[in-house]
Amino acid sequence: MSDEKKYWIGLNLVKGIGAVRFQQIKNYFGDLSLAWKAPAESYKDAGLPGRVINNFLQLRKQIDLDQLYESILEKDISVLTLLDDDYPHLLKEIDQSPPVIYVKGTLTPADEFAVAIVGTRRVSDYGQQITRDASIYLAGHGLTIVSGLARGVDGIAHRHALEAGGRTIAVLGSGVDVIYPPEHRKLAEAISENGAVISDYPLGTQPEGINFPPRNRIISGLSLATIVVEAGDRSGALITADFALEQGRDVFAVPGNVLSPASRGTNRLIQNGAYAMISPQDVLDVLNLSELESIKTARQVLPANSTEARILQVMDFEPMHIDEICNGVGLAVEKVSAALTMMELKGLVQHVGAMRYAVVREFS
Repeated sequence: MSDEKKYWIGLNLVKGIGAVRFQQIKNYFGDLSLAWKAPAESYKDAGLPGRVINNFLQLRKQIDLDQLYESILEKDISVLTLLDDDYPHLLKEIDQSPPVIYVKGTLTPADEFAVAIVGTRRVSDYGQQITRDASIYLAGHGLTIVSGLARGVDGIAHRHALEAGGRTIAVLGSGVDVIYPPEHRKLAEAISENGAVISDYPLGTQPEGINFPPRNRIISGLSLATIVVEAGDRSGALITADFALEQGRDVFAVPGNVLSPASRGTNRLIQNGAYAMISPQDVLDVLNLSELESIKTARQVLPANSTEARILQVMDFEPMHIDEICNGVGLAVEKVSAALTMMELKGLVQHVGAMRYAVVREFS
């Protein structure tokens, strides 16, 4: 067992400690084992409010971290922290990445190529057809489908991604051991066998309304793009689209009847600059993923050595300064610069100016 990981789990349980305060604690104490064992005065010095300190001190008296971690593993649930190599790369890029995520199932490198499909719970026949067709088409072309396991568009997207033989990820607003809605328990089991059910909420967390808007940032954060099928004026799917835009990810919306309440949100997204998804092929075209299988194969075989492989792991399609890349791989700038030069010749990366580099979406 990772001694460090159990402290991440413990702090994740404290009410009032989210991504920002978690980082605040980590910056102050450095070692989370020291943070867990620290006296209340140290938490005051770290800048935490009194109510959060009281929550922490009370929780620390009540739980045994070793027993807690063992009980999680016994349920075939894995725990990933920001320090883990297999923590989702796309999710790590966003602001305030969840420090801890619980995973029922398996996340794989293939999930780096993912799109979110979200929408209303009260989906129309038109929305059902679009969701089905898009999920089958995109999953069939190698994209992982991400959604929230809710009734309506979410459930349809998951089911038809599985039907296409693809992978899908469900992000919950509860613990991964508390499936909501309850009629989706069998669907959740199927997803965990062909993808993953994940959450940043501790096990046992119930599906309260306040949990769902924050989890939407994870849906978009795991995805290269978010597709909104149908959404009313106050749909949670619009929150997911807003998060996607804040994260610098593409947003697609399905045009709908201007008289339909279910299409008001999507039509407004298009009016405000979102891509109109007329066909699921539009998504592949905009993301330059029409030859996705070839891209996946190229990313596996083209790195000539461990340095190139490490650089590809930390880079993304968005430009990164060479200093950021050096920090990510822990290598000197001379070594990274030489590797980037060779990778550019191979078509793995491109120099976009000002010492910034980006991964090429389609390797030649």
